[in-house]
Amino acid sequence: MTPESRFAELKLELPPAPKPVAVYKSLVIVGNMAYVSGHGPLRTDKTLITGRVGADLDVAKGKQAARQVGLAILATLKAQLGSLDRVKRVIKVLGMVNSTPEFEEHPAVINGCSELFAEIWGSENGIGARSAVGMGSLPGNIAVEIEAIFEIA
Repeated sequence: MTPESRFAELKLELPPAPKPVAVYKSLVIVGNMAYVSGHGPLRTDKTLITGRVGADLDVAKGKQAARQVGLAILATLKAQLGSLDRVKRVIKVLGMVNSTPEFEEHPAVINGCSELFAEIWGSENGIGARSAVGMGSLPGNIAVEIEAIFEIA
C-alpha cells in the first residue's frame, strides 16, 4: 500500500499548507533530503491549538496537538512535493512541547506525530530518529512545534 492510499484509507483531513510567517522556507530540498521547518498545530479551520501542556492541556490533548502538527507537515509535503508517495522514509523528528517546568512526559506528547507518520509510511519507513523536548514558550503560545527531515525520491 502506498502512503497516499494509506492516507486515504485513514480518512485524514489536511489543514491548508502553512505559509511562512517570518524569513524562512517551509521546506528545503537538498539532494534526496527534504528539510521541513518547524510547524505548529494548524487545524483545518486555520486556527492553532494553543496552551501549555501541564497547565492548560493534559498529555492526551498535547498528543492530539502533536498529531495535528503532523497533519500540517503532511500538508506541506503534499503541497511542495505533489504526493506523499515521494517520501521514502522519515529520517528525523524534533518535537518541542510548550510545557510547564515540572512536566516530564514530552515523548508521550510527540508520539502523536510519530504515530501518525508510522501509520502513513509503516513502522520501517515511518519511524526515524527523534528528540522530544520541553520549551518555556513557543511562538503564539502554540502547544507543540515540530520539524522533520525526510528522504525523498
